[in-house]
Amino acid sequence: MKLHYQVDGEGDVIVLIHGLFGSADNLGLLARSLKEQYKVISVDLRNHGRSPHSDRFTYRDMATDVLNVVDQLDIERFSVIGHSMGGKVAMAMTELATTRLNHLMVLDMAPVHYQVHRHQNVFAGLREVASHPVSKRSEAEQYLAMHVVEPGVRQFLLKSFAKQESGDYGWRFNVDGLIANYDTIMGWPEVAPYAGKTLFIKGQNSEYILPEHREAISRQFPNAKAHMVANTGHWLHAEKPDTVNRIILNFLQAA
Repeated sequence: MKLHYQVDGEGDVIVLIHGLFGSADNLGLLARSLKEQYKVISVDLRNHGRSPHSDRFTYRDMATDVLNVVDQLDIERFSVIGHSMGGKVAMAMTELATTRLNHLMVLDMAPVHYQVHRHQNVFAGLREVASHPVSKRSEAEQYLAMHVVEPGVRQFLLKSFAKQESGDYGWRFNVDGLIANYDTIMGWPEVAPYAGKTLFIKGQNSEYILPEHREAISRQFPNAKAHMVANTGHWLHAEKPDTVNRIILNFLQAA
């Protein structure tokens, strides 16, 4: 599958991978910081953004898609940064490109199968919007608000609400495909131990990386380092971009 992507800057290559319901733009603050010193590739994962839709949505599939972008650009070695679901895609790439990765950086995600389903209200809101004729974002937000109470979450989701080729407005991501594959998204096929340079960055108030996940992290990423960003949640890179950018640059430039 040929993903939509954008390239900024020059230098050593860093691939940025967004999370569930996102697109390449979601890591834009990070991209703007990194492109001053690096070549940054921001991708839209399958079923998201401007990339094609598919019923297949495994982490190995998504990791293969991203690696295909790197290969299309004739890049041998690169680093990868993934947030949330994109962090799992980045971790899955360690089995496909073990010797090609310079650095692996995972933002607020653990290599585990999550048991708590956190997105049922979001899916209900997406379906609510899709069930009505909607011609502008303000109308879409009214229907979305029937299920999604947090204004910030609604604004994040509405970034992917746009005019389609048909002329009608709709979601860029594949709503039905994401719902059908939700157990896979929450799950995790454990990878072989990866001993390369690895950094996990956790939002202090987030529950995506917990003490009980340490064993799984150390088993699969035995040389991983960890950094906690104080007073942030799951969207740590948006809440404290300067801090997260500094942590990432320090890790990239460490001897």
